[in-house]
Amino acid sequence: MTHFPPPAEELRLLDAELRRLDARRGQLLARRAWLVTTLHPVRPSAATAPPPPVPPRPEATAPGVQNVLLLLGGILLTVAAMVFTLVSWGQLGIAGRSLVLGAVTLAVLGAPAVLLRRTLRSTAETVAGLGLALTVLDTFALHEVAFRTADGTTYAAVCATLLAALWTGYGTALGALRLPLPAALLVAQLPLPLWVVAAGGELYAAAVAVLLTAAFDVAVALRVSGRAVRLVAVVCAFGAGGWGVLAAGVLALDASGPGAAARAAGLFALAAAIAVAAARYAPRPGLALGTAAAGGLLLVAGAAGVLRVTVPGDWLVPACLACGIALLAVARGPEPVRRGLTAASAAVQAGAVLWTLPVVGVTLLGPAAWLGRVWTGAPADARAAATPDAFWPPYAVTAPLVLVAVAAVLAVRAGAWRRHALPLVWAAAVVLPAALELPYAVGLPVHGLAVLGLLATLTRPALGPSVTRTALGSALATSLSVALASLAAEPATLTVLASLTALFAAAALRGCHAPVTAAASVGYATALACAVGASAGWRPEHIALLVLVVPAAAALVAPRITGPRATLAVETAGAVAGLVAVALAVFDPPLLALVLSLCGVIAAATAVRPDRRAVGYAAAALFVLAAWVRLAAWRVGLPEAYTLPVTVPALLVGALRRHRDPRTSSWTAYGPGLAATLLPSLAAAQYDPEFTRPLLLGAGALLVTLLGARHRLRAPLVLGGSVLVLDALHALAPYLAQVAELLPRWVPPALAGLLLLALGATYEQRLRDVRKVREVLGRMN
Repeated sequence: MTHFPPPAEELRLLDAELRRLDARRGQLLARRAWLVTTLHPVRPSAATAPPPPVPPRPEATAPGVQNVLLLLGGILLTVAAMVFTLVSWGQLGIAGRSLVLGAVTLAVLGAPAVLLRRTLRSTAETVAGLGLALTVLDTFALHEVAFRTADGTTYAAVCATLLAALWTGYGTALGALRLPLPAALLVAQLPLPLWVVAAGGELYAAAVAVLLTAAFDVAVALRVSGRAVRLVAVVCAFGAGGWGVLAAGVLALDASGPGAAARAAGLFALAAAIAVAAARYAPRPGLALGTAAAGGLLLVAGAAGVLRVTVPGDWLVPACLACGIALLAVARGPEPVRRGLTAASAAVQAGAVLWTLPVVGVTLLGPAAWLGRVWTGAPADARAAATPDAFWPPYAVTAPLVLVAVAAVLAVRAGAWRRHALPLVWAAAVVLPAALELPYAVGLPVHGLAVLGLLATLTRPALGPSVTRTALGSALATSLSVALASLAAEPATLTVLASLTALFAAAALRGCHAPVTAAASVGYATALACAVGASAGWRPEHIALLVLVVPAAAALVAPRITGPRATLAVETAGAVAGLVAVALAVFDPPLLALVLSLCGVIAAATAVRPDRRAVGYAAAALFVLAAWVRLAAWRVGLPEAYTLPVTVPALLVGALRRHRDPRTSSWTAYGPGLAATLLPSLAAAQYDPEFTRPLLLGAGALLVTLLGARHRLRAPLVLGGSVLVLDALHALAPYLAQVAELLPRWVPPALAGLLLLALGATYEQRLRDVRKVREVLGRMN
């Protein structure tokens, strides 16, 4: 029977056995290491062995070297063939020349077939290129031998045709070669234009030939699968098409009648058809979109060339715009084509809108010239009102029609485009009176209705914030323009300013961008007050009193407006109106003092509100300024008359602040008020020959000093004491000067020496005390 010890005992036995095995294993490993060392001497470690040499890295790949060598070889052989043909040709007879050229050309053209069978493709490409160059040289040599008297253009056309066919067949036969077919396509660009020129064709026929060549290139690009051929075809198509369109543009600009313009339009139509056809079958959407857009623009350009010689100048842009809009109706086919034609239409519409910008700018900014011609008489019509000193752009009568047409197109489209229709409609309404030369009395109401419509738009938040912001900006610009234009006549000014004030006030009450509309209403009310005063024949200083009605009304209305931003806007506009009143009264000191006092009253009334306590400082400053202006008007020259009205209220305010907050510093509470009187009086006392002012100043400074000492306040103590000492020194200065003259010259140096000795003794005494303290501390340790 097998005996199993308890688990704890069994675990102890296993651990002991494992320790013995580990010890034995260590002994065996040490013995093995000694034996290995004895049998094999120590070799240098890999760390101390020198690194194996690194072979130099080649700077060029084998295929790269091969291509360079082949390219250089082909170039050198081509140059040699050219030198042979051009220089050494005369040394051989006719038979020799023919045999040499024919044998070399055939040998070179046939060599790529052998090289391809041996899989030497790169070499075959190089030899094939050399063979193509030799065929060109053959044509030159043939012309020199047999066709010297032939027409050069005709011979070039024949050779280009034959070379294109020969190279195409050669490339097709040796399909593994990539060079012959692209080269054949490049040469194929020449035959048709050369044949037209050889036949005596004009620029129109040459343009047709170039555009047909471009159509051939497009067909090749769409049907050929080879990448190199397709790339060359695309480049050639763009190049030939560009030359054809350029020629069509020259013909359109030179056209003097409908027939010539129609011929140029036919060229544009042909180019557009090629572009749209390419877009329909283009493999890439981006390329299709671009070519379709180019086709649409070419159609519009052709129509514009015909319209230029058939319609009046005022209707040229609207007619072109109609053609551009018509592109939207013919936008059919694949999605990229539709998008391309739509983009072309958008480009035409954008160009038409840009054409109207000078007209809109003149209409809005031109009336500013009336600021220098206020109430000089109503102009003849709205155009004269808009251009008193400006130049009206030519052919701008139809600008409103262009703007409305584009706005209508945008309005019927879905998405975010609709929000751009509102600015265009506004611009059309602004330009309409001047464009149609409506009477002056009609143009102003039209602009006023435009402002009313724009402000009404603000009440429709469903239109979105961007539309409402645009409407607000347009309303402000139009209102400013019509206000400036109304300055030509007195009744128009009063009517327009009153209407604008009411319109913007109503908009503010309805909560339509209240901060802006309320401020605009206050601004126009200020201008209305000035206009009413001027209409009554008042002087500017008297008009200032009427203008003060505006800030007073703003101070009354501001607390009742909903929204802190609107309230602040109204108060700010009222403050600006107050500054206008001050500026009007500045040349009449008595009335200026009255205006400043009334402004102070308005500010004090505003400061009554708990959230406008800080305006009280402005009210105090206005009252002080009013007092100063009144004193200046009375020709009062005493500085105390100007400073005491500031000092007394400042000290009262400081005492009240100290009473509410005892921690307030005396410099903050009493310093400004005391300095406002003591310092100017001290400066005036320096030049006062009488003794009254220094005596009163000294008495006042003594009183301030005693009060500062009594209540232990630094500001009164320092300011009063300083002014008292300076005033006393000024009063005793003549006597001090006499005493100084009686003193011997040695007295000042002696006094300075005594002062230095006293300071030195004091300094030595302090050093001795420090030394004693150090000794006492040393004994304690």
